[in-house]
Amino acid sequence: MIAHQFSFSSSTFTSLSLSFLFLFISISLFHFKPFIFSSQTPTLTLNSSQSNSTPPIRNNYIVRFLQYKPAEDHRAYLEFRIRSDGWEWIERNNPASKYPTDFGLVSIQESERERLIGEIRKLELVKDVNADLSYRRRDLLAKKRRNKGRARVGAFVDGKKRPGKIFTAMSFSEAEGEPISNSSFRLGRQLFMQRSQVTSLFGAEVLWSKGYTGAKVKMAIFDTGIRANHPHFRNIKERTNWTNEDTLNDNLGHGTFVAGVIAGGDAECLGFAPDTEIYAFRVFTDAQVSYTSWFLDAFNYAIATNMDVLNLSIGGPDYLDLPFVEKVWEITANNIIMVSAIGNDGPLYGTLNNPADQSDVIGVGGIDYSDHIASFSSRGMSTWEIPHGYGRVKPDVVAYGREIMGSKISTGCKSLSGTSVASPVVAGVVCLLVSVIPESSRKDILNPASMKQALVEGAAKLSGPNMYEQGAGRVDLLESFEILKNYQPRASIFPGVLDYTDCPYSWPFCRQPLYAGAMPVIFNATILNGMGAIGYVKSPPKWHPSNEEGNLLSIHFTYSEIIWPWTGYLALHMQIKDEGSQFFGEIEGNVTLQVHSPPPQGEKSPRISTCVLHLKLKVVPTPARFERILWDQFHSIKYPPGYIPRDSLDVRNDILDWHGDHLHTNFHIMFNMLRDAGYYVETLGSPLTCFDAHQYGTLLLVDLEDEYFEEEIEKLRDDVINTGLGLAVFAEWYNVDTMVKMRFFDDNTRSWWTPVTGGANVPALNDLLAPFGIAFGDKILNGEFSIDGEQSRYASGTDIVRFPAGGFVHSFPFLDSSESGATQNVLLTSGMTKADSPILGLLDVGEGRVAVYGDSNCLDSSHMVTNCYWLLRKILDYTSRKSRDPVLFSDSVKKDTRLHIEDNQLPSRRTDVNFSTYSAVVGKELICRSDSRYEIWGTKSYSVPVRGNRRLPGYSNIDSGGGLNSTVGHPNLRQPKLPVIIKGESLGNGYFGNLFSGDELDMPVLVASHWLVPAVVAVTGLLLFLSFWRIRQKRRRRRKVTSSGRFANL
Repeated sequence: MIAHQFSFSSSTFTSLSLSFLFLFISISLFHFKPFIFSSQTPTLTLNSSQSNSTPPIRNNYIVRFLQYKPAEDHRAYLEFRIRSDGWEWIERNNPASKYPTDFGLVSIQESERERLIGEIRKLELVKDVNADLSYRRRDLLAKKRRNKGRARVGAFVDGKKRPGKIFTAMSFSEAEGEPISNSSFRLGRQLFMQRSQVTSLFGAEVLWSKGYTGAKVKMAIFDTGIRANHPHFRNIKERTNWTNEDTLNDNLGHGTFVAGVIAGGDAECLGFAPDTEIYAFRVFTDAQVSYTSWFLDAFNYAIATNMDVLNLSIGGPDYLDLPFVEKVWEITANNIIMVSAIGNDGPLYGTLNNPADQSDVIGVGGIDYSDHIASFSSRGMSTWEIPHGYGRVKPDVVAYGREIMGSKISTGCKSLSGTSVASPVVAGVVCLLVSVIPESSRKDILNPASMKQALVEGAAKLSGPNMYEQGAGRVDLLESFEILKNYQPRASIFPGVLDYTDCPYSWPFCRQPLYAGAMPVIFNATILNGMGAIGYVKSPPKWHPSNEEGNLLSIHFTYSEIIWPWTGYLALHMQIKDEGSQFFGEIEGNVTLQVHSPPPQGEKSPRISTCVLHLKLKVVPTPARFERILWDQFHSIKYPPGYIPRDSLDVRNDILDWHGDHLHTNFHIMFNMLRDAGYYVETLGSPLTCFDAHQYGTLLLVDLEDEYFEEEIEKLRDDVINTGLGLAVFAEWYNVDTMVKMRFFDDNTRSWWTPVTGGANVPALNDLLAPFGIAFGDKILNGEFSIDGEQSRYASGTDIVRFPAGGFVHSFPFLDSSESGATQNVLLTSGMTKADSPILGLLDVGEGRVAVYGDSNCLDSSHMVTNCYWLLRKILDYTSRKSRDPVLFSDSVKKDTRLHIEDNQLPSRRTDVNFSTYSAVVGKELICRSDSRYEIWGTKSYSVPVRGNRRLPGYSNIDSGGGLNSTVGHPNLRQPKLPVIIKGESLGNGYFGNLFSGDELDMPVLVASHWLVPAVVAVTGLLLFLSFWRIRQKRRRRRKVTSSGRFANL
């Protein structure tokens, strides 16, 4: 008995010891939760623990206020309301400090970032808080000729993020003239000089002879500065430095060259307006780095000192940098005419740079001396509005931008090329035009809208390029001069004409006529209001047909009811009525819109102007079903706001997918090919429940990143099996390990960026294809292959891992470049043969047909190596026309047994990404938008009942608000969520691996595990302790009872 009691005591002691230990660990976890569960943004050094001597990490943030006040008042307000430690005010000693400001710069300790920013944002006088983004202009000046063969340097080099804000390829490169032999050197040099004296090409001498030379025009040049007493400039009024370097000089030459094109006085490289007052704003360091706060201060100073014109030769794809974008709006609202380069990312479409893509800014593209669009000049359309609408026409105008002469850094001239050259050409033209208007009445007549009206209405339309390449055309100084001489404030629409008979200028509209039953064709025009910074559209636009046939056209309008600053948008959603299904001919007429502006000072009545947009449209009878293709635009996601990676991993210097993925941007060549092949292609910007499958031969899904509503999956299954719809899917790579490896630390946002998805969202596509027994895998395949003599390149495509028996599957030997395929590739280099990977599948399903292919790079003109248009035509012949190519459907590729892998081997979604931030599906309501047929606007579909929000495994069911507008001139911009990484990477696959399935979140979100898990562990430990304690007490009572019984028996 004694032995038994001893055993019990030991057991109890051991259990209690374990309970106390468990409780101690739990309390420790709870106590140290900021350390282990931190979601704060790390530095590049990811050490989980730091010595006490290490100074706390601090980063700068811009606090924007609702009012302009002296900086001291803003500081006092914050210090009075935010009493806690961890932050401090940063003094900004620059020329703007003597003026009221609407923002402050604060340094915040990263360990307190989330708490402090939350407190500051709650203050009633604070607008928002944003990271102080760093702008880096990558190599503003050109390399020496010995380096001219090197690739242009962008924001990414060999897949690595360079310091600074994300900018596209540099918009300034040294001109590369053709070699000239010694015998013809003198003549060649003379011809070179003649064509490079750009002022004579615009007839500037005519205005000079009239006495107009840019006098008393205040020109702000935001660049790298300029040296004092430069011999080329006669009127440098002020040089200001906004950087952290103690110099006013230009040590790079970029700012000097830009100033020379605008106002240079040297006979070899004349500027347009030599008497213009130059105000040089040095906003870039010698290392070509700048910060948003520097720009904001400099912009405020430009407003306070009443600049007339501002040239900004920078640009990038991020139109969601709110402080910057909104300050540009404020600049123009204060009657400063801003001119900016459209970008050097041509000849690709959808590559407009910000801020030149803003409607209140004059965006300038480049041409050569033969009036051809320069290959480097970025093309439209604007991508703010897509995927759920249609972009605006940009650039506004084009100007000579190749081999232009300008001033060197200290003396002499040189020749350079780029849209940053074309931008100061137009800025110089603008300065010259401003000087035409008497100084006493300039501000009454000239503004960003009236100047843009003079430029676009006076421009010479070029015969070859389309509107998204040239805008209104080449700037015509003398025509614009004539317009301004007699200008009266008015409103207008740009472009003022949409003519389907004017090809190629009206591309893509002139490439495909209208017909009854089609999805609405959207044309997004810009309203220019020269009457005032603010205007109102008080009544809907009206359609006035010129003849009886015009009544067959139905137009729905979405537009800016409030026009600010100076500009708005007018989107036409055009459909042919059902009674026009057999009509063949043209429809002509006008759309009118009335704009009201408040009376300016000295006037009593409001200003009213009627705008006119002329339409001339081609209409054909409704094509047969097999000729009609529907392109899914709704499920496309692009950068910004999320890190959407490139489709081809071979491209190391352009890692973001930012070209729009639209039929009329980076798929424009494919669109032209389909039209040449006789197909009519329509765009769906709403869910798949919002179209009638009876009308289309094929639904075309290419490079899609979004999820799908359950209703979409169910409807598509029925459309294919029972309605006979063809389905063609072009996927992309998807590999979680590779995505994790592709993350990079962005010094702009002081955070880790991780891809939101792969090249395509393969798990979502697999859900969509599951009813047909088809699924893609997670290999990343690369290699050459040939079908029927057609050679093609498979570039970072995926493989097919499920396919039913009876289908036709084509397989080829490729290398797997995914992280998981690395070991396999090592073995292959040792002599093993490459295994065949299925990449193309074709299958009859009920009444319909399905074709799947694992790569879309061969259709995307962004980084195409070889095209596969031949394959697309064969696929569409099958899915739409039921025509079987004998090679694609040979018996040798017919599957007798199904391809199959288990569910747990299929690619899985990343559970560490809050996908609802970027998705139009996750956490959103299914609704048909204004880019679907009129009759179902605002409904769920033709027949699908209302359902609630969908929640996917691993995603929070977060409702981020209503749907996006279909066409937006000034969309409601959202601050992009900043990706962060959880500190303590070793925890990613350890104890907390089930929480995050990785190391980082893609944005700062409140994760319950930050406090919930330690609390649960602590409570569990406490309960275990109490349980053991109660058991021990019960057993003690039992022993006492037993002992009492024994003594009673005695």
